[in-house]
Amino acid sequence: MYQTLSTQLENNILTISINRPEKMNALNQQVLSELALAVDEIYGNQNIKGAIITGSGEKAFVAGADISEFLTLSAKQGEELAKKGHVIFQRIESSPKPIIAAVNGFALGGGCELAMACHFRIASENAKFGQPEVSLGLIPGYGGTQRLTQLVGKGKALELMMTGDMLTAAEAQSWGLVNHVVKQEELLPKAISILQKIQTKAPLAIARVVKCANAALDKNQDGFELELKEFGACFATKDLQEGAAAFTQKRQANFTGE
Repeated sequence: MYQTLSTQLENNILTISINRPEKMNALNQQVLSELALAVDEIYGNQNIKGAIITGSGEKAFVAGADISEFLTLSAKQGEELAKKGHVIFQRIESSPKPIIAAVNGFALGGGCELAMACHFRIASENAKFGQPEVSLGLIPGYGGTQRLTQLVGKGKALELMMTGDMLTAAEAQSWGLVNHVVKQEELLPKAISILQKIQTKAPLAIARVVKCANAALDKNQDGFELELKEFGACFATKDLQEGAAAFTQKRQANFTGE
């Protein structure tokens, strides 16, 4: 189905690997188009309860965009390319199902932006993060100026984007960009174990947590007001009845997403 991605669905978890190892898994327009289709599958396939985005091999998650595609673009075409990335990455960020970035090497430029669009990030010890676009006469174009600032704060984000420096996995964790740093061989098992834990929780509640957390960073929404509405909406679900019953009966809840 895909030429630049490899996917595997196992135990309700879809693993998406950017599969261009000869190009350090760099993002080109085909990767973006196929990633959009994979995200549609996450939304639409009831058998998928969560997803992992990673890169093929051990050297790179996504080492950036495919710069060769930039050389002939006009200003308008550049804006359209960025818009395409914005739409896809916003779909990832807004997914009602958890999507984890398993960063297994270089996450630079568009790769760092892809990782930041995921709900949170786990990194291998050899991972490196950065937004080096200024070295090419560019700025981050897939939401990086916004998400990096939201995640690490304005001062640190500006320093990273202005210098083009890279962060080690340990530095990224200390800055709040990464949740966990593990050995390379433990990366996917760690992501899977977290998703398996999330799968035991109420899926409608998970989706509402994502929606409300995103609202906290949206100037056009009142996150507190949204939380009130979403909290109230939970009381109309069978999942809340099941969760409350399981709690009082001291048993494991069996949520159905209803």
